[in-house]
Amino acid sequence: MSATIHFDSEPETGFDERCARSASALRELGVGPGDVVALMLQNEPLLLELMLAARQVGAYFCLVNWHFKAGEVGHILADSGAKVLVVHTHLVDTIREGLTPGLRVFVAAPRERTCVAFDLHGPSTRVAAGQESWETWRDARPRAAAAMDRPGSAMLYTSGTTGQAKGVRRMPATPEQAEAVARTTRIALGIQQGMRALVSAPIYHAAPASYVVQAALHDANLWIAPRFDAQETLRLIESQRLSHAYLVPTMFRRLLHLPPEVRGAYDLSSLRFIACTGAPCPAETKQRMIEWWGPVISESYAASELGYVTHIDSVDALRKPGSAGRAIPGTRLKIVSESGQELPTGEVGLIYARNAGVPDFTYSNNDKARSQMEHDGLWGLGDMGYLDSEGFLFIVDRKSDMVISGGVNIYPAEIEAVLVQMPGVADGAVFGVPDEEFGEALLAVVQPAPGAQLNAEAVQSWLHERLANFKVPRRVVFQEELPREETGKIFKRKLREPYWAGANRRV
Repeated sequence: MSATIHFDSEPETGFDERCARSASALRELGVGPGDVVALMLQNEPLLLELMLAARQVGAYFCLVNWHFKAGEVGHILADSGAKVLVVHTHLVDTIREGLTPGLRVFVAAPRERTCVAFDLHGPSTRVAAGQESWETWRDARPRAAAAMDRPGSAMLYTSGTTGQAKGVRRMPATPEQAEAVARTTRIALGIQQGMRALVSAPIYHAAPASYVVQAALHDANLWIAPRFDAQETLRLIESQRLSHAYLVPTMFRRLLHLPPEVRGAYDLSSLRFIACTGAPCPAETKQRMIEWWGPVISESYAASELGYVTHIDSVDALRKPGSAGRAIPGTRLKIVSESGQELPTGEVGLIYARNAGVPDFTYSNNDKARSQMEHDGLWGLGDMGYLDSEGFLFIVDRKSDMVISGGVNIYPAEIEAVLVQMPGVADGAVFGVPDEEFGEALLAVVQPAPGAQLNAEAVQSWLHERLANFKVPRRVVFQEELPREETGKIFKRKLREPYWAGANRRV
């Protein structure tokens, strides 16, 4: 591997050496094939270093969303059985109560650019007395021996409608499967040998994680940004002659919101492939980006469980507005009725797919959930859509209540479970409503208990203390009685419909 990693103004020096020493350091901690290393780090070269090191020793790297609070992190650590956690210093106090017994915890100080990007300062950004520094532990170790025949992979946590996050634990890939995955990512993400690429999306998500690992394995010049900034993205594309980038629809919208004189001030002619996944990209947004950047925008339908299923380039996107594309070679894709019958062209049903090159998986400690999402050897997540006469997939709705806000999957059941524990709350429902910037935003409808005096700020504060900030609804409204089905279940569709009336989409 001879990738060149960029974070600050100069390329990283000694990155390969540090990856090898981190692999040796993990082995000395007893981490081997099938073990789990949890990583709770913001976008920095250290995160990619540890992901590659875990791969080298055959372990899973479990990427933990750094917005999470103690309860959320505690569930992931316990459920995954993580042996080691590496976490940024300024996040430790937030998650301390969630640390599991016997877990070896190492800290890393955030770099100066990260501190500036997130306005971090003070003692929490430094390694304190009594804390184990990962860099110190790593640097005292020799380079690791050769990598495992079957490298490790990501173990990603994706919530379900029960509100309990599920760990996607994929089987080790055979050499043939590893090559098939590489071929798929070349189609879906545009990965090329020696490409000059930018990632500013949070790497704890599945697609950015896949992107940076594959970029490193293909000897890319890879720029990692601590967070997305629209004008800085344009500056980097021009100054570094970037050819590739991973962006999500929210980033497109922020770029399009820049003043015309700013958008027109940069030379973007070096661009060859912009990968977009994570949330459906509105047809109008994609069209405007293609008009501005040229036919370089590509979109894929993907999931942690499924891998990459479909792909659509700019030419077909203009011809088939709203489509998620055709099945990637090697992928079976079916539209199935509720009764399990395959549906003909144009009929809406449940989407099931399977990429033959993607290794099988299980949900950690949840075999039942794994078996429930399989049909005829294919996997489905509750998304609904149809295929047109040319085999293009159109996603029209989600059977589940999942909300995709800014490319982030959010499951209302998890939020509702915390909401109803608040004193004065009799019941509540959380769902997505249209949002110009994020695609969807969370709204909570709360039924107060008799005599309770509640306000939106108090509800949001209760949730902020217990959940990651992105899971806290932007809006809270109150209703004396929530509509219910005969079974007593809240009729969420009736609550949701007025907010989507007049929208040209349903997701």
